[in-house]
Amino acid sequence: MEKNGDIDVSSLTDQIETLGTQEPKHNSLQESSHDVIIQAVDDDPILSITTFEELKVHENLLKGIYEMGFTRPSKIQAKALPLLLKTPPQNMIGQSQSGTGKTAAFVLTMLSRIDFNLQSPQALCLAPSRELARQIMVEVRKMGKHTPVVTAEAIRESDIKSTVGKTRNEEFASAQLIVGTPGTVYDLLKRRIINKTHMKIFVLDEADNMLDQQGLGDQSIRIKNMMPKDCQIVLFSATYSTQVRTFAGRFAPNANQFSLKVEELSVKTINQFYMDCKDENHKFEVLDDLYTLLTIGQSIIFVQKRDTADTIARRMTEKGHKVINLHGGLSTTERDEVMDGFRRGDAKVLITTNVLARGIDVLQVNLVINYDLPLDNSSRRPDYETYLHRIGRTGRFGRTGVSINFVHDANSWEIVKAIENHFNREIVKVPTDNWDTIESILKKEISKLNS
Repeated sequence: MEKNGDIDVSSLTDQIETLGTQEPKHNSLQESSHDVIIQAVDDDPILSITTFEELKVHENLLKGIYEMGFTRPSKIQAKALPLLLKTPPQNMIGQSQSGTGKTAAFVLTMLSRIDFNLQSPQALCLAPSRELARQIMVEVRKMGKHTPVVTAEAIRESDIKSTVGKTRNEEFASAQLIVGTPGTVYDLLKRRIINKTHMKIFVLDEADNMLDQQGLGDQSIRIKNMMPKDCQIVLFSATYSTQVRTFAGRFAPNANQFSLKVEELSVKTINQFYMDCKDENHKFEVLDDLYTLLTIGQSIIFVQKRDTADTIARRMTEKGHKVINLHGGLSTTERDEVMDGFRRGDAKVLITTNVLARGIDVLQVNLVINYDLPLDNSSRRPDYETYLHRIGRTGRFGRTGVSINFVHDANSWEIVKAIENHFNREIVKVPTDNWDTIESILKKEISKLNS
């Protein structure tokens, strides 16, 4: 607990260059070329703001917003924040792609709802992974820097530093804003360590993932049912399946909604390729060649299974590449160390499963490799939403990025074509038998991004 008072792809032999070291500003958020679609539950005029001052939030919150690099509201924030901050509070179901400012929108709403004179939990946010929960808390502490907000992370084996003279239970009792994962939060609520009495706002980030997974969904529902009747329910995600959207309507009844069309959710600043490999063994050879022959900045390699992540990490290390891997099989301490090290740039290559597909911002990442294409539960059909979340780890906040998909048989080729058709975005074939050809194709395509 604490109390708080570019992507530039230039070549790919030189080809995916390291990003600049300057801290990116949030005022270059990824903007949709279309207006945000709003569905309001009442007949009041739908307001849209052009400055944060119009929201009438406390000046100390405005100070935090501007210090974070926001200069004006993004399209999502301009339409969503007036609805989120309405009095009396109204539920919200929001859909927008990563990098559009949705995290800042719900963080500002949570901070605005808190009575700082009341030392009791008042705002609760759930995230599907400890990595995302920790990331959200970083945003909370930045935005709330000039307020007296008291915060706590409710994640398994969390490394919250104890306040002198207080037990961990007392710390949660006095925390005004809590961010955590469903299992830990449910346990703390059930044991009455977190007091629900004064809870004013309950947020689910990556809500489609939370509600679609059996365990997380059950825990999220139980937590929601513990909240006071007048607690504001806010669901945010980049994607919603039809089934999950229907369920979300029951989870957050009478909610205002905003969304973007599916095709608008496909990140247009990401240049997408696929590399045609002969078989599984050839996939690793191509991966090794990419990192041996090309200058690549920070990148994420996505695989389907934990043992694949371990195997690739071991083989890449044996080949002399400095890589780290992260998946649910690691201890919580190991996961935190890996993620913190990657953010610092201690290693340029992170190999991971879908645990990091959603919501994670590592702003230096300019390349995503789908070593294994994302599949649905049948393991035969493409998982479009996970694909979108994965490639969304690059091209953050309006910058350019690259994604490369590995194809090694008829089924994976069909999956790439299905993804291409679904998002109506070309995925350019890169042959793997001639590295001069690879260079010329990638240089040609990347030059389009910089023109």
